[in-house]
Parts: sequence; C-alpha cells; structure tokens
Amino acid sequence: MRNFKIMLRYEGTRYQGWQRQDSTPNTIQGKLEAILAKMTGKDFVQVDGSGRTDAGVHALGQVANFKIDTDRTPQEIMNYVNQYLPEDIGVIAISEVSERFHSRLNARKKVYRYRIWNSPIPCVFERRYVHAVEEPLDAEAMKKAAAHLIGTHDFKAFTSNKKSKKSTVRTIERIDIERTGEELTLTYTGDGFLYHMVRILTGTLIEVGLHKRSEASTEELLENGTRELAGALAPAKGLCLVAVEY
Repeated sequence: MRNFKIMLRYEGTRYQGWQRQDSTPNTIQGKLEAILAKMTGKDFVQVDGSGRTDAGVHALGQVANFKIDTDRTPQEIMNYVNQYLPEDIGVIAISEVSERFHSRLNARKKVYRYRIWNSPIPCVFERRYVHAVEEPLDAEAMKKAAAHLIGTHDFKAFTSNKKSKKSTVRTIERIDIERTGEELTLTYTGDGFLYHMVRILTGTLIEVGLHKRSEASTEELLENGTRELAGALAPAKGLCLVAVEY
C-alpha cells in the first residue's frame, strides 16, 4: 500500500460538509472516495481529512490522505481525480508520504478565516463567501475581546457538541482582525478547533462589535463554560479553512 497526501480546495456552498454520509453522496469526502474507488477498481477507498468542515464551509488548503495499491505517479493520480471531480472541488497538490502519515492525527496547526461584509450595500459577487452584517462593527472592541481567547483554554462554551466526552481544551495561537474597506476578516490560528468553535467564536465577537455584549464577556465564557451564554452560530458561508500545518 502506498500512502498519498493531497491538498485540495473547494467551494462548500452546495455540499453537506466534508464527512461522508450514508444519506447523501453530496459530500467532499464522498466525492473523492467514489472517484478513487473507480480509479483503483475497488469497492471502497477511505480518504481521511485533516478536519470535518461543516456544510457550506469552504477550503483553500484542506489536507487529506489515502492508501492505495497503484502504479500511477502522484501527478497521474491528480490528473485522474481532477478529471472527474465537479468544478467546485479541485486537488491542487499530491505527494507520496510515509505509511505512518495521517492528515488529522499529525496536524499541528490549522488556520481558519471568517469574512464579514460590514455594509448595508449588498456584496453581490462575493455573497457566497461572506456573512453580511449591515450595522457598523467596532473592530477595536472585537480585538480586545479576542485577546482573552488567546492561549490554552477550555472552550466548552464555544462548541455545539454537548455529548462528546473528549477534551474541549484547545490552544489558540492568534486571532487577527483586519478591516479592508467594507470587509472585516477574522483569522484564527490554533492547534485544533472543536465542532462549530470558529463560528461560535465569530458570532460572539460580532455581538461584541455591535456592543450587544462586553469585551470581558469572552473571558467570562471561558470560565463558566456555558454554550447558551455565548454568541450565535455565525453562518457557514463566511468560513474557510485556509491552511493545515504539520
């Protein structure tokens, strides 16, 4: 068996997220696995992703790996897969890696970006990739609130997964908030993120920017760990997985 690492991009608008589902073939993982099974003549080829992006979330640098028996070169595999993928998914790099490499287990850092269109004027051409907030956002207040989130904390208040018994402790290395014209961009860098974590963090910071909650509320949320007291879940379309580092 040869182990291949791939990097891919996708516009998540019309997909039910990354993870394969029995109820629909319309997932990123499902599309890749079906094409690889066809290429190898196997009933099933498992593709492991670095993370499970939600329905509607995009990716510039998703990483995955799969193991197959093949004589094809990495370039030949990439050409084959891209030939059959829909136009809103594309493999941009592929390489053969050691048998022990696993895209999720070996990931050390992930970068997510959330785009907010902060204007009452419609963002016509980028509407699939930004969350529109018409009221002015106080970026400086959002930065102060975000500063409380930097470091290693229990982010229990910032996940929708209440049933998981796994640790909710994560480390956020930095949160960069930048305004360019009418667009506000929030970039999160950390060792990993919980289910819906980036979108809940963003929803909370948006409420700070609208002066609907205090800058100190993010610190309080880390202490009390109560999801119901955190901000709303920001829409998926504004979120993009930018990069995964190993």
